[in-house]
Amino acid sequence: METPTIGMDRKIKVLVRAGYYSSELEVIKDAMRSLFRENTELKINAAIELYKEGEVSLGKAAEITGVTTIEFKEILGKRGVIREIKARPAEEMDRKLKNLLQT
Repeated sequence: METPTIGMDRKIKVLVRAGYYSSELEVIKDAMRSLFRENTELKINAAIELYKEGEVSLGKAAEITGVTTIEFKEILGKRGVIREIKARPAEEMDRKLKNLLQT
């Protein structure tokens, strides 16, 4: 005889009703934290996508992934993600160089 499965929705609701969590959103947040802690590849993929979409900086993406900035750059390179580096205008660089040379 097969045991009927209890739906995820019902499990979440009962945890909230029992007082283990303050809301269904808190249950989901806790579940996602556990998922990312257990599945490193998923955490890396999320950080890469956030970086590619401009939602986070390179440093923040590395922090999310739990690696150094240099390691994250290597991960991006291995996955073929091209980083765009914004250059300062030539006039600004010339002015700074001139100021440095005068001191």
